[in-house]
Amino acid sequence: MLMTGAQILVEELIRHGTKTIFGYPGGTVLDIYDELYKNSHRIEHIISAHEQGAAHAADGYARVTGKTGVVIATSGPGSTNLVTGIANAYLDSVPLVAITGNVAVSLLGKDSFQEVDIVGITQPIVKHNFVVRDIAELETVLTEAFYIASSGRKGPVLVDIPKSVQRATYEYTGKCSPQKDAQAPMPDITDAVEAIKKCERPYIYCGGGVLTARAEEEVLALSKRLSAPIALSMMGLSSIPASYELNLGMCGMHGKAAATIAQSKADLMIAVGVRFSDRATGNVSEYTKNCTVVHIDIDEAELSKNVRPFIELCGDAKLILKEMLGSLPEKRNDEWIKTVLKYKEKDEFETGAEQFRPKNIIGCVRDFSEDDTVVATDVGQHQMWVMQHYAFEKPRTLLTSGGLGTMGYGMGAAIGGCIACGRRRTVLFTGDGSFGMNLNELATAVSQRLPLLIVLFNNGVLGMVRQWQHLFYGERYSNTTLQRKTDFVALAKAFGADGCSVSGLSELRAALERGFPDDGPFVLECRIDMDEMVFPMIPPGGSVRDIKLG
Repeated sequence: MLMTGAQILVEELIRHGTKTIFGYPGGTVLDIYDELYKNSHRIEHIISAHEQGAAHAADGYARVTGKTGVVIATSGPGSTNLVTGIANAYLDSVPLVAITGNVAVSLLGKDSFQEVDIVGITQPIVKHNFVVRDIAELETVLTEAFYIASSGRKGPVLVDIPKSVQRATYEYTGKCSPQKDAQAPMPDITDAVEAIKKCERPYIYCGGGVLTARAEEEVLALSKRLSAPIALSMMGLSSIPASYELNLGMCGMHGKAAATIAQSKADLMIAVGVRFSDRATGNVSEYTKNCTVVHIDIDEAELSKNVRPFIELCGDAKLILKEMLGSLPEKRNDEWIKTVLKYKEKDEFETGAEQFRPKNIIGCVRDFSEDDTVVATDVGQHQMWVMQHYAFEKPRTLLTSGGLGTMGYGMGAAIGGCIACGRRRTVLFTGDGSFGMNLNELATAVSQRLPLLIVLFNNGVLGMVRQWQHLFYGERYSNTTLQRKTDFVALAKAFGADGCSVSGLSELRAALERGFPDDGPFVLECRIDMDEMVFPMIPPGGSVRDIKLG
């Protein structure tokens, strides 16, 4: 069937199972938006307040559904506004297809109005990108884009479509299949199995790759089979229920002390779908000093990149773990488990039941939330408090920026996550610093009538940076005391939302008991002390010996 490029794009989106896309219109994508208008009964488009918010929304949508998110932007500033969102998806391995418009092919390279080389700009932060100069290539390119984004180690792909290609016509088949790489063989697990059989103090470390591979059940089964505690990277946090006795929580710089101490005492670590970032390991030479490392990852480039493992297993984590489980007998390590549980018991410090402090605030919100409630965060102290104190029970219920650490990620991600979970109550934890970078997306949440509960920790400072200034820069608080007079409740109402401010647990409980609108966002401002800090903390480049418990 003869179709325009814009029509082919919409048909390909639908063929690849895309039900919702996020974006912002502009001159070089008018033909695409005209087709979206004609096909609004087949595919939903959510307009954001800013292209970065749209990219984060597509990212959040992808994390909750496990499907490829789609974002659309016009050329020039529209496409450059996507860059942070694309980089965020790249560093957290989120499947994303970004569609950008551009000037006509005949005008490319002539400094035309709103022309930028978005392919060149995004080259380092995508799995692959394309510029479609000939409509004959469009169907094939779009098929390849979705395949690349969702296969192997997932990530973003950008497709730049000049306006002339959107308007040109070509025969559309709707049958194009991607050129698939040969499936990698199952790695030999013999050495890994033997090492595991011989160890006495096994330790499992799970990252976001566990969620991507949907290997949560296999990890849990392995833990039970070996009597092995589990620690989680920030990206892997929702993969294992918080209620599981051997879940030690997040490890790393601001992880639970039990997770860090147990890792230092283990004689074997099974690392699944992790990249051993500097925030997770600290001093690498100390990190693996006492243990053999078995590293399982789908991306060969991650093996031996940051930590040199004793055994490397490249492939699908779910399949590899299934193979392992078929070869490993049950092991009882009662003394090891007893020791680990003592670490965990000491980790659960009390802050005072009625103190209005982050741990209690987060626990209170959790008490009023369902196990499958989607929770988004921005970046900073509040993010670490959520990682430490929110009890995640279900996979794919946490949306947070791990690798890039993007302040301003939360509001867009919460919008995407809320839509992905059927527009049910979604919680965003944010801080006054981060919220200042994305509060324009309140307009999107209001217009979409999304039931977002925005828990805003307001301490009047850039808390995490200030904490570093306090600990490592002689308390010289350069530009981290904001001195802003923003009334966040009034601001919410100006956007058409609602809100209230609380400064005590009784007020917080009363607000939670009253409930919140089902047809719009609610800003719940929690005023906390500017001197609250995140502990435990391992200083940069430090080890378990340097841990600060606060």
